[in-house]
Amino acid sequence: MPSSDHSKLITIFGGSGFIGRYVVRALAKDGHRIRVAVRKPELAGHLQPVGDVGQIHAVGANLRHQASVERAIEGADIVINLVGILYQSGKQTFQDIHAQGAARVARIAKNAGAKQLIHMSAIGADLRSKSVYAHTKANAEQAVLSAFPNAIILRPSIVFGPEDGFFNMFASLATFAPALPLIGGGKTRMQPVYVGDVAEAVRNCCNRQGQQGTIYELGGPDIYTFKQLMQKTLEFSERSALLVPVPFFFAKLKALFLGLLPKPLLTLDQVRLLQYDNVVSRHAIWEGRTLEKLGVRSLQSIDAIVPSYLEQYRPKGQYSRYKSGILA
Repeated sequence: MPSSDHSKLITIFGGSGFIGRYVVRALAKDGHRIRVAVRKPELAGHLQPVGDVGQIHAVGANLRHQASVERAIEGADIVINLVGILYQSGKQTFQDIHAQGAARVARIAKNAGAKQLIHMSAIGADLRSKSVYAHTKANAEQAVLSAFPNAIILRPSIVFGPEDGFFNMFASLATFAPALPLIGGGKTRMQPVYVGDVAEAVRNCCNRQGQQGTIYELGGPDIYTFKQLMQKTLEFSERSALLVPVPFFFAKLKALFLGLLPKPLLTLDQVRLLQYDNVVSRHAIWEGRTLEKLGVRSLQSIDAIVPSYLEQYRPKGQYSRYKSGILA
């Protein structure tokens, strides 16, 4: 039976990932019981300390397998789907994970009697996009709202935080590469949002903030060009590297080869994404579909957060803050 409003049972698909661990921590503080649905439950042990004994429980679930999704959702008051991939590998395709997987979660959640569904999408989701990532994200939104009309959909821009795959990746490259590429000249605009702010938005949605059946766009306090973000990365990691403009057509040719790597540094689909700005739209601002309207008002900037975790890439690592034994 569903639990009381005071302590809900919340199933989180993808709860062991980058965003997921922050969402689990935020919801655990509210006293909710949390069922973390992941493909490999044994790898979710790092979540146990963020809650009380027995509060957080990991279960096996694969979005491609109906029965496992049904078991993970059974009895849940709220279902949260954070699952997403940045590149395709084997059976993990954009179509299977983003579109069909999201539709399956929404349909089963509705049939199981869940009171609320929160689905994580991305700014840039567009049925007209040539990017398969963006196209399947849009397909997912459509399928989710069709199966569960009262669902809340969250579209973040690039999400940053200590475990992110953006600033960490480029800072790591800067430790050995003499140059960093500015794809398309580095003119694409982005609005990085702190992972803790995204988690607070999810938490507030669980606590009855946010309009049902609405798509929210989540962006941080500042907008940067891709070039400016690369300059920030070099500044925070105290590294020197040339920033070399790379035309889109050449980046696409290069991505054809880099995309063949087991963990590709760049794919053709990612180059296509970089051809469009990744910022909160004017319509979302005018219509109040933003972080602020979800109760998240003191937004964290990259200047306040990123330097602390990029110091590991500095020439002297964490000791770069010290001079002659005195904190610089």
